[in-house]
Amino acid sequence: MVANIRYGDGIPTDAELRLSGDVSGGLRAVELGISDWFNAVEFAQSGAKAIAVDPDADKIADMRARAEAAEISVQCHATDLADLGEITSGTVSVVVAAHTIEKVDDLSRLLRQVHRILIPSMPFVISVTHPFSVVSDATPYGVTARSISDWFTSLGRSNFRVDRVDEVGSSGNVPSTLIMRARKEGS
Repeated sequence: MVANIRYGDGIPTDAELRLSGDVSGGLRAVELGISDWFNAVEFAQSGAKAIAVDPDADKIADMRARAEAAEISVQCHATDLADLGEITSGTVSVVVAAHTIEKVDDLSRLLRQVHRILIPSMPFVISVTHPFSVVSDATPYGVTARSISDWFTSLGRSNFRVDRVDEVGSSGNVPSTLIMRARKEGS
C-alpha cells in the first residue's frame, strides 16, 4: 500500500507521484525530521514500521500524541537528524525528508547515515524549497539555498543515484518545491 505522504502544501502527494513505494507488510520507513504533515503517521497507517527522527522534543511529543490518537505505533527518536545510530544498518525501505533537511549544516554526514540505514536500491525522497524560487535581484541563485547541482553532487558523493526529479508547485513563474528521489547504491 502506498502511503499518502505529503511533500508540501499544494504539492501532489505520494499517491500521485509514487516516489516512496509500497511500505505495507511491516517494512521500515523513516521520516527524517518531522514535517508539518507528520508523514510517519501516514507510513504507520499504511502498514509500515514507522520511525520519526527529530531534534525538537515538542515535535516528538506532538508525533507521539498524533500516533496515539490514530491508534498506531510510531517509534520516535529525539536526536540530531544525522544521529541515526539507533537504527540498524541496512534495514530501512524508505527515508523521507519533506522540507526538513535543506538547512542542515553537515549534509554529507547526514547523507552517510541515511545511506547506512537504507537497504540497497531503496529510495531516499527529499523535498525542499526550490532553489530558484528564492532568487531575486538582491539574491543570486545558490547564495541562500543549495542549488540543484549542489544536491546532485552531495547525493552522488554519498553513493546515491538520483533517479527522479520533480519541480512542482507555483511561486509566481517558478516552481516552489524541488522533489528528488535518490536510490542507495552499493551496500
